[in-house]
Amino acid sequence: MVTNGERQRRGCPAALRHRSGYLIGRGFTLIELLVVLSIIALLLTLAVPRYFHSIDTSKEAVLSENLHIVRETIDKFYGDKGRYPESLEELVSERYLRALPYDPVTGSANTWTIIAPETPDAKGNVYDIKSGAPGTTRDGKPFAEL
Repeated sequence: MVTNGERQRRGCPAALRHRSGYLIGRGFTLIELLVVLSIIALLLTLAVPRYFHSIDTSKEAVLSENLHIVRETIDKFYGDKGRYPESLEELVSERYLRALPYDPVTGSANTWTIIAPETPDAKGNVYDIKSGAPGTTRDGKPFAEL
């Protein structure tokens, strides 16, 4: 059994020791918890806007790359067949694309704007493709003009 003299020699007040001699944990006060939570909230106010900005930047980059790939694929289709595809699905069925790419801004593969050939004697319906997403990029350019 631990006596009061031993507790004083160990440098620990008697209030922090159980009668078996083990230390008793005090825990955190409400003020300490509030300070920690306020620091976490402050850090989140700095980090969250940067996170959403990077999400928007990556969506724009993916959209630009998807448009570039589909436009190249339309050109390859025209070079091989001598006509433009009737629809985007034809690019998939003819195995020029594995699947229709999705528009990361709208989150769908069905919102693309199809541009028909300008010349009336051109065969096919898909000359170009644009994003159907509303709004503008970070640079102020509309998504429909990418």
